[in-house]
Amino acid sequence: MIPFNKPYLTGKEGHYIYQAVLSGKISGDGIFTKKCHQFFEDRFKFKKCLLTTSCTDALEMAAILLNIQPGDEVIIPSYTFVSTANAFVLRGATIVFADSNKDNPNLAVDAIEALITPRTKAIVPVHYAGIACDMDKIMELAAKYNLYVIEDAAQAIDSYYKGRPLGSIGHMAAFSFHETKNIMSGEGGMLVINDDAFIHRAEIIREKGTNRSSFFRGEVNKYSWVDIGSSFLPSDIIAAFLYAQLENLTDIQAKRKEIWNTYYRLLKPLENEGFIKLPYLPDYATNNAHMFYIVCRNLEERQGLISRLKDKNILSVFHYLSLHKSTYYEKIHGDRELFYSDHYTDCLVRLPMYYELTDEDLALITGEVIAYFHEL
Repeated sequence: MIPFNKPYLTGKEGHYIYQAVLSGKISGDGIFTKKCHQFFEDRFKFKKCLLTTSCTDALEMAAILLNIQPGDEVIIPSYTFVSTANAFVLRGATIVFADSNKDNPNLAVDAIEALITPRTKAIVPVHYAGIACDMDKIMELAAKYNLYVIEDAAQAIDSYYKGRPLGSIGHMAAFSFHETKNIMSGEGGMLVINDDAFIHRAEIIREKGTNRSSFFRGEVNKYSWVDIGSSFLPSDIIAAFLYAQLENLTDIQAKRKEIWNTYYRLLKPLENEGFIKLPYLPDYATNNAHMFYIVCRNLEERQGLISRLKDKNILSVFHYLSLHKSTYYEKIHGDRELFYSDHYTDCLVRLPMYYELTDEDLALITGEVIAYFHEL
């Protein structure tokens, strides 16, 4: 079986975990947590980084930092993972779903302004497959209507918008280090803060609502409960695993891009014949090779392809289901149609994508995809 995903180990994960254990501090904000923070702040010039136990936690921290209240509205794409919405729903917000683009699953920026009301508090663009949303237009709208922008950069490590790292443009950003991501720690995430006004409070929220971080820096002589919060910080064991991955970021990215480019080259003739659509890369965005997907013409062909590949011991998977049609939210959303979100829900399929895929694997996978459509 060629799996959809296979976590890649650099070789030092266990060694660094052992070092973390020997250090005598394996709870949050240990040696390797600090190393990870420094890596991101040096390499991508993020203003402040805070590792979390998941991207979901990072988004929930962002919602708390924005003081989201019942009645506030938050604009997000419908074609995304439930955490993007849940983080704000938990604070009482009403989610206003936006459609995707015709040529890629990212937020349709030109549709945002019509969704803004006096109750709108934030826009949460999701950089799907690590491909940047049009951030200039989003930030212009945010400035015009006094809104906050939280980048959901779960899939967007080491990807750029007009030369700027994704996650460095909005007021805040959330990253994921789940085992399906380019750089991973099993579970894990990070909140990036680019607005100085949020930094101090973010440390408090991350530490159960206490000023514990200030205490350890010697800024206060004792720490106490000063705000709401939760236990958002991960064990240093998780950070140790993550740091081994970060040291190999350049190599991992180069190999994934090589695999992505091979997929694209081998499947381009199928797109030229009109059977599928390949990922679209706007001229303002880079590709971090987080995933390789194709868009089929309809649901039946998508399901047939997945079944065909499974019969050949190749695991491919569809992706998100439009959140505006979810059991939990469809009545709140109403009957406003989001055509392209539903189109990707029905037609998008992700092909295996991991570091150890070989040229032989890629030839087999693409050969079966091509054969399926030619046999229709």
